[in-house]
Amino acid sequence: MGVTVPRSALADTVVGRLVATYAEAADPVRAADMRAYMKDVAPFLGLTSPVRRDLARAVLAGTPRPDEADCAAIALRCWELPEREYQYFAVDYLRRHVKRCSSAFLPVARQLVTTLSWWDTVDALAAHVVGGLVAADPGLRTAMDEWVEDDDLWVVRTALLHQLRFKDATDTDRLFAHCARQARHPDFFVRKAIGWCLREYAKTDPDAVRDFVGRHRGVLAPLSVREALRNIGD
Repeated sequence: MGVTVPRSALADTVVGRLVATYAEAADPVRAADMRAYMKDVAPFLGLTSPVRRDLARAVLAGTPRPDEADCAAIALRCWELPEREYQYFAVDYLRRHVKRCSSAFLPVARQLVTTLSWWDTVDALAAHVVGGLVAADPGLRTAMDEWVEDDDLWVVRTALLHQLRFKDATDTDRLFAHCARQARHPDFFVRKAIGWCLREYAKTDPDAVRDFVGRHRGVLAPLSVREALRNIGD
């Protein structure tokens, strides 16, 4: 069962402005190229990132700070719109306001991760939204233990990547346990995520990453090993 979209006057205003503003700036030729590049995950309007963000600032001008229900409503309603740029707007909005959200927002984040799933939205949701929620409420770490066991590869990828920005605050036991748990996963995006989160943590503790890879080299995919050690060597 999906998450219910909360009622939100702010969402009514923002989404109404957003659709009118983005649609007026659409570039059909560029849209076709963008759709092909993103493996047809969704149609596009054809807005480049700088244009899209300039328009987003205009859309949000004068709007109040949201509460959690506003964040959920804006994100979920953007996910109901066909073109991908609306989901990008939602991700950027949540990144900006994640501190306005409590641990109760996690089911919303999961719905976003598991709907219209591709790396372009999932990775930002993992590192900046789910990661932000877990950083604010360490009790959600146990939810990440469940997510890393999930049948949905994008939920697994999110669990692996949620500590990407934690640096010294990384729960290393969980990081390494999650990587070891999914070391044999058959999917490219999970194997890549293992290497990526290890490579990022190597900026904080390269010796710990070398040790982990050394102990698990027999089960880690070559892709994961290569990514993990890219900047630090064997």
